[in-house]
Amino acid sequence: MLSGHQIAMALRAGYLTMHRQTQAQLAEIGVTADQFVVLSVLAERDGITQQELVRRASSDPNTMRSMLVLLERRGFVGRERHPTDGRARFVTLTPAGREMQERILNLLQPLQERLLSLFDASEADHLVDLLARISTI
Repeated sequence: MLSGHQIAMALRAGYLTMHRQTQAQLAEIGVTADQFVVLSVLAERDGITQQELVRRASSDPNTMRSMLVLLERRGFVGRERHPTDGRARFVTLTPAGREMQERILNLLQPLQERLLSLFDASEADHLVDLLARISTI
């Protein structure tokens, strides 16, 4: 019978494999895998607070702030003060950021297809469900 440790180590190995391959693909255009996650979250739900972005990207506030500073300097995101909460900031994807996110999706498509090819459709659905279950603990 598997232990929790074995499950955790298998998750780590799978994550690191995908992260390293993604990083290698994105190195040629000067974007990191984590920055791509931020761009993708904003492509799905633009104009959210920095705090909501932290939650949706499964990040932490300090890391997110650093990434947003870099992405803002590159013209991929904009940050504005929240109209009713002076401490909060809204984050939006710029046209250049949307273009970069789409470029990255195209670049990563072969890697993502290779990942999907490891599973049939029901296995892939089940895997996503299982991973979502893990993220609730």
